[in-house]
Amino acid sequence: MPDPRSAPSPRPATLLVLAAILFLEAALVVGLAVWLLIDLLTLTPQSYTTAVAILVLVLLAAVWVIATAVGILRRRSWARASAVTIQVLQIAVAVGCFQGLYARPDLGWALLVPALVAGVLALTPRVVQATARNTEQHES
Repeated sequence: MPDPRSAPSPRPATLLVLAAILFLEAALVVGLAVWLLIDLLTLTPQSYTTAVAILVLVLLAAVWVIATAVGILRRRSWARASAVTIQVLQIAVAVGCFQGLYARPDLGWALLVPALVAGVLALTPRVVQATARNTEQHES
């Protein structure tokens, strides 16, 4: 008979909200990759090498965000640090959207708000506890 103390506790709401934000970010990165691929196939870039390199980087980013979102749902400890890293990078891109010759404050806010929310959620005690390594399993 299984020990009721070893049954996994339900996922906290903060963990589920964090996972939802990460999956939405992943969907947007996948959408960007599809858009870049369509552009690469239908338009003539100034440099095919650069266009392909950017596409590969965006595809890698999509895989990274998807893996992190799945890791958060599976309560992996590494996924929390990965989620924070993704949000820090997204904040950097958002800040760049607020300045420069081609400034797009609307995109900046659209990137900044979810990044701040997800970054804070990843550091909340409930998410930290839900994704912490269980040392009791390793002791026996």
